[in-house]
Formats: sequence, C-alpha cells, structure tokens
Amino acid sequence: MTGAMLTTLFQSVCFLALFLLIGFFMRAKIKAFQETFIPASVIGGFILLLLGPIGFGVLPIPEEWIKIWSLIPGILIVPVVTATPLGLDLGGKNGMNKFKPAVPLFFIMFAAYYLQNAIGFGTNELFRSMGQDLYDTFGWELCIGYTGGHGTAGILGNMLSELNIPYWETAQGVAVTMATFGLVGGILIGMVLINWAARKGETSVLKEPGDIPQDVKIGYQRDISKQGSLGRETTKSASMDTVTFHSAIIFLGCLIAYGILAISKKYNIPGLKSISVWAYGIIVMFAIWGIIRKLKLDFLIDSNVKGKITGSLTEFAVIGAVASLPLKTVFTYFVPIMVMVILGFIGTVAILLFLCKRYLKVDWFEHMIATLGMSSGVFLTGLLLLKICDPDSESTALGNYSISFSIISAVTFAIMPIILNIILTNGPGKAFILTSGLTVFGIIATIISSKILLKD
Repeated sequence: MTGAMLTTLFQSVCFLALFLLIGFFMRAKIKAFQETFIPASVIGGFILLLLGPIGFGVLPIPEEWIKIWSLIPGILIVPVVTATPLGLDLGGKNGMNKFKPAVPLFFIMFAAYYLQNAIGFGTNELFRSMGQDLYDTFGWELCIGYTGGHGTAGILGNMLSELNIPYWETAQGVAVTMATFGLVGGILIGMVLINWAARKGETSVLKEPGDIPQDVKIGYQRDISKQGSLGRETTKSASMDTVTFHSAIIFLGCLIAYGILAISKKYNIPGLKSISVWAYGIIVMFAIWGIIRKLKLDFLIDSNVKGKITGSLTEFAVIGAVASLPLKTVFTYFVPIMVMVILGFIGTVAILLFLCKRYLKVDWFEHMIATLGMSSGVFLTGLLLLKICDPDSESTALGNYSISFSIISAVTFAIMPIILNIILTNGPGKAFILTSGLTVFGIIATIISSKILLKD
C-alpha cells in the first residue's frame, strides 16, 4: 500500500466523520429522529447516500471512496466481534442466582433468532418457487439486520467477500435495509406493547408508560454532573493509556485470528480454511480472557472501556455500510424484502410473547420487551424499551437480559459460518430446515430449563 492509498483511505474516513456529526446534529434537532431513536450514524449515512453519486449526485464523491466505505464494515466488524468475550462476567459470587432465570431467557432469544432465520430462508424459497431470481443467501439478512443490527451487516459482507462471492455488496445492502426497518419498527411496536401491558396490568413496575428522558431523545446530556463515565482507568497513562491497552488486547486477538486463518489456508485444511476470521477471533478472545482471569489480571479489563472502543468502530462501520448501500439493486428485491419485514415482526413478537409469558415466572413482560428491542434492533434498543417500563431497574430483567445477550451473541456468531456453509453447499431450502429445527430446539430447551430452574 502506497502513501497515496493511505491518504485516500484517511480522507474517505474523515468525510464519514463529517456526516456522523451532521447526523448527530440532525438527531438533536429533528423530532421525528428523536421519537424513532434512529442513530446518528444511520441518519448521516442516509444523507450521504442520497447526496452522493448513488443517490441524487449532488456531491462529487470519488468512486474509490464509495468502494472503501463498502469495505469498511467488513474490516471494522472483526475487532468488534472479536472483543465480545473480553470482560464477560456471569455475575461473580452471585452468578448462579442470576444465571438461573437467564438460562430460559437465553433459549427464548435463541428460538426467536432462528425463527427469523427460518422466515428469511422460507421467503427465499417462496419467491424462487414463484420464478423470482434470488441469490442463495437472500433471506439471511432478516436475522442479521433485525437481531444483529446495522453493524452486523458488515459481518455478512465480510463473510461473502472473503469467499469471493460477487453479490456480497447487495447482501450487505439488504442487511442494512432490514436493520433500518427493524430498528424503527421494533421501537414503535415496543411502545405499543408497553402501553397495552400497562393498561392490562401485565407490567411488574409500570402503572402507566413513563416519559423517555429528553437527553436520550436528543443524544446528549447538558448537565455535566449527570454525564456518565466512559469506564475505569485500569492503567496509568505514564505507562499506557487505558483505551490503548484495551485496544491492544482486542487487536492482539484479531492478529492471532488472522494468523490461524492464514495457516488454515496455507495448508488447505478442509472446513477450517473457510471459516471467517471474526469467528476465529471469538474463540481466540475466549482463550485470552480465560488466561487473563487465570492470572488474576482481570482488574485490568473494564467492559465499559471495551464497549466504547467497539462502539466507536461500529459507528464508522454503520455509516460506511449505509453510505455505500446499492440502492438500485436493493430495490430489485423490494417485494420479498417487505414480505420479510412483515413476517419477521409477526413471528418475533408472537414467539416472544408466548414463551416469555408462559415460561418466565417473574417480570415476564420486562424480559420480553428488552428481548424484543434486541431482536429487532440492538442491545441498547432493548435497554431503551426496558427503561421505559422499568425506569429505576426494580425488576429482575436488566441483569438477566445482559447475561443472556452476552452469551447469545457469542453462540450465534459462532454458528453463522456453519449456516453459510450449508446455504452455499445445499441451498436455502436446507438452511430453512436446519434453522426451523434450531427454532424448535430453542422452544423445547426453554420449556425444560424453565421447569427445572424456575420452579414455583
């Protein structure tokens, strides 16, 4: 790579930063964005998309920049996903007590996630039977966009581009589209359900829907005394900055993962050579975190600091994915996309309402609404909806939700390469059968774990 190429890369990222700030400003000023809680990265990305050559061509953006933006999500998602196990805590000394109700909640998340998979692949098969030409992985974007969110769209792009599959940009674009529908629709449906549950007396704490704090809507807190902390300063800057230390641990995990993948490809190891680098990254980071804990050095790791690092990378991954979205190609699949959107919401809401109400003994609605937010947006969407119906965290939902989310993230990321292999070798029909089976497994596991662990 030459100096000129690095300069081009840096300039393109700087341009993304400009539109991140524009998105932040518009979120703070425009009520529609505040009420739907659309992130600044999505707002800025869509503005850049519409003003650029893909949209109305107002801005003379170099084609090379757009190519870079489309590649950024697949690169940045590697450290984001690799970092998932780092700092993972199941509750310390009281972990078993917290973990018990988190087990059936984990299986509920599992069932909802693979139901979204099955709906997506079923949609693919349905439209293929009607004569529409859909690429093999079409439909997978439903769960990747809904449960994964905008950042996870980069994972799909990364996996497909690594295998030199030509439609990777289209698939990434469809995933971004699904993530946008999921985020906005999930919040709106969540608000409707909260109002319904409050009126019916199904909420444990809330008597009437609480107001969302203004700082959450606009995206910043004016009162310095109320501003949160980025995390603990686990190292001293005289030696190494805390953020740098955490970043180094994450990048070390990425380095080892890339090394394992390179060796697998060099020696042509069947199966292993086709696994995505971020999947190796998760395994490596579990090992690194295990060593850190074994050496009793876990005081050096703060999950909040890690979260801010991965959060920053995700913001740039999201705006890059949105700004390079191939609009014309995505519109080609408009009808099947809308079918997936509708069926995805119906299936997700139905399975969560049924399983949570029937098999979670305490605070079922609070657990359900948080899981709905995660299953249609991101982890923070679930926290937002939970905050509305449990503003002071009086229910047991927050701890269980956090623990279950940490585990489901690692599990689903690890299974993704297996599903991709089945899609590419056996087609979406077999993927539909597999994910339908996993959905049934999740339901059965929910029932069994609830009866064993959550006895009256």
